[in-house]
Amino acid sequence: MPRVLYVEDDALLRAVTSMALEDAGYAVVEAHDGHQARRLLEEEGGFDFVISDVSMPGGMSGLEVAQAAHAARPGCRTILVSGYATAQLPELPAAVVYLGKPFRVQELIDTLGGANPPVANS
Repeated sequence: MPRVLYVEDDALLRAVTSMALEDAGYAVVEAHDGHQARRLLEEEGGFDFVISDVSMPGGMSGLEVAQAAHAARPGCRTILVSGYATAQLPELPAAVVYLGKPFRVQELIDTLGGANPPVANS
């Protein structure tokens, strides 16, 4: 089962989206901000996917979460979400997929499906 780290500061949105992702066959670990996400990446190792808002309170952006995710597991697929247009955001790394807010949960699931998880090392 692919593992997803979902980083979202809105508790209700985080809970509802996590349930939908679990129903779609993903094992979801939640984080409420970038600092908690970085701790989880360090403690639990890499995830197949990381989904994070670009702008979050607490001083650690989704871009920094994406960098930490790729450091923990090179090839980790990262989806950054934002209410801002891409032209209003800093340049996103090539390995990052952007999803605009508001989005439907099915759009997120479809985006995950299009971003296949990295192949496990044998």
